[in-house]
Amino acid sequence: MTSQPFPGAPLRGAVDLGALAARPQPGAAGSKPAGPAAGGSQAQGGVVVEATDATVPAIMNSSISVPVVLLLWSASRPETRAVVDDFSAVARAAGGRFQLATVDIDANPSLAQALQVQQIPMAIGMLQGQPVPLFVGPQPREVITAYVDELLKIAVSNGITGRVPGAEDAEGNGAEVEPPLPPLIQEAYDAVDRGDLDGAIAAFTKALADNPDDREAQLGLAQMQLLARTQGVDLAQARQAAAERPDDVAAQTMVADLDVLGGHLEDAFTRLIDFVRTHAGDDRDAARLHLIGLFDVIGNDDPRVKKGRTSLMSALF
Repeated sequence: MTSQPFPGAPLRGAVDLGALAARPQPGAAGSKPAGPAAGGSQAQGGVVVEATDATVPAIMNSSISVPVVLLLWSASRPETRAVVDDFSAVARAAGGRFQLATVDIDANPSLAQALQVQQIPMAIGMLQGQPVPLFVGPQPREVITAYVDELLKIAVSNGITGRVPGAEDAEGNGAEVEPPLPPLIQEAYDAVDRGDLDGAIAAFTKALADNPDDREAQLGLAQMQLLARTQGVDLAQARQAAAERPDDVAAQTMVADLDVLGGHLEDAFTRLIDFVRTHAGDDRDAARLHLIGLFDVIGNDDPRVKKGRTSLMSALF
């Protein structure tokens, strides 16, 4: 076994999602799904699905209620296909307790870059949009099963007990069918599937207008707004602008956004907390509100958010 299952509650931010902000739109070159289940269902469409640069945000959002495993492989390396086949068998035998999303890194280079792939096959669990590292390198089926068992234990401890709709276990017994999503949440996920960030933001916003306490809509809106703000932004240029203009709140918040996408949460929080501490007026308030929005992207259960909120209060008073 080349690595150990993640020992505790997963933490958002361990995966660099920055490259996904510039993912190809549906119909663009390179956006066609490819992999071992060609022609199969897309995100939220079955026990084993194909992930692409365009659909991974929807898959991450579906992990709010159902554990997801991203399995990266390469069509140009046939030996990695064996792990895909074995993992697919484990997924189907689990009766929908988790969804397996296969990723052909040859067809999805932006996703491979975002996930910082250095060796394949590579398996990453996703729980409530947060990454749980599983393993890298070829593994036999019994080892794959052991990793899945550990992931599902973590999922249960975090209250994630949903099942993939319509799944059957190895004996053909139907899994419990999940109730349909609220119409506006489904509309938002459909927009994400199409690569339509504006449409997803509009649907999540409407959902929150109807129910301000809808946690799924809150999380989805915060994530989509972050992706929209950073789409097409050059990281090096943004950092240079922030260094040259330390009093420019827009320059500082942009780098903070990019740091969150890159998994550098403490750096993002510290940058804006320091700005709040050393500035006044409208700029200070803008930095404070932006930081609170980033807390919402990560989630209040993350200890780095709790620490950040404490530090923000100290900076304010």
